Amino acid sequence: MQKLRYGLIVLGMLFCLTTTATTAIAEVSVSVGIGLPNVRIGINLPFYPQFVAVPGYPVYYAPRVNANYFFYDGMYWVYYDDNWYTSAWYNGPWGFVDPFVVPVYILRIPVSYYQQPPVYFSAWQSNAPPRWDQHWGRNWEQRRGGWDRWNRSAVPKRAPLPTYQRQYKGDRYPKAIEQQHRLHSKSYRYQPRDKVVRQHLQQVKQRTAAPARPARQERPEVRSPQRQERQQRPEARTPQRQEHQQRPEAKTPQRQEHQQRPAPVKVAPQQRGPAHEQKQKPAIQREQHAPKGQEQQRGREQKPGERGGGQERGHGQDKGHGQDKGEGRGR
Repeated sequence: MQKLRYGLIVLGMLFCLTTTATTAIAEVSVSVGIGLPNVRIGINLPFYPQFVAVPGYPVYYAPRVNANYFFYDGMYWVYYDDNWYTSAWYNGPWGFVDPFVVPVYILRIPVSYYQQPPVYFSAWQSNAPPRWDQHWGRNWEQRRGGWDRWNRSAVPKRAPLPTYQRQYKGDRYPKAIEQQHRLHSKSYRYQPRDKVVRQHLQQVKQRTAAPARPARQERPEVRSPQRQERQQRPEARTPQRQEHQQRPEAKTPQRQEHQQRPAPVKVAPQQRGPAHEQKQKPAIQREQHAPKGQEQQRGREQKPGERGGGQERGHGQDKGHGQDKGEGRGR
């Protein structure tokens, strides 16, 4: 008996877990039934459209819009290219709607209110809804059974039209999802009845409130040390460049020496005696063997000597003349 009890308890726990998991999967599938508004379809409305109520349905349709365009439960709905799309703003962007989660009152709209009905709609009655069970198959029919049966006396009221959007047209129309959500939550207080629509709006709210990821900003910080080293490399080369720049300064003293060298002084030729010429020959030979710089310096030093030598020569000649005179006198 105890084993039987334990077995029943285990089976009960497994059943509860299975039921919980199935419910969670169903909720997840419903929550992702409507995509985020990031799709552009072939609809471009320059201004807010005119809506007319569908009699006996909590739905509006737009008779002047060349599309299957409706308003229900605070959202705009469009049937385009065999798919349903929805948006909180009259000109999108639009979110894709899974066929399994399309609201029942959207599915029940009669064929006659479709401004651009597909070709296969012509086989169905105009005052009745499209045969979605035939179009989407048996699997869809099993999950959405009873969609075409309802109590017509218990139809909910129509949601108010968000007429505040009339002022947003042309260039003033907000294109960013964040801006659309901020304006819509501020100016439109209606709360949707449909669970799928509420979950969709909650997803949009979470998406707009999520902060931006700073991943791209972190990459430059990781690479910055390498960039700093690359930037510092020219600084390491600056001493070489400074040496190249200082080389002309090292050459300036030679240039200054060339500039400071005085022009050679030309001495008028004088008659020199043979003895003096012999004395000068060794000095001239030394000057020939000496470097050019020394020759120039010695030339500078000898030039005053030459002048003094001339004077000494004059005095010598005078002395010679005096000795001759004395000798003449002695004679």
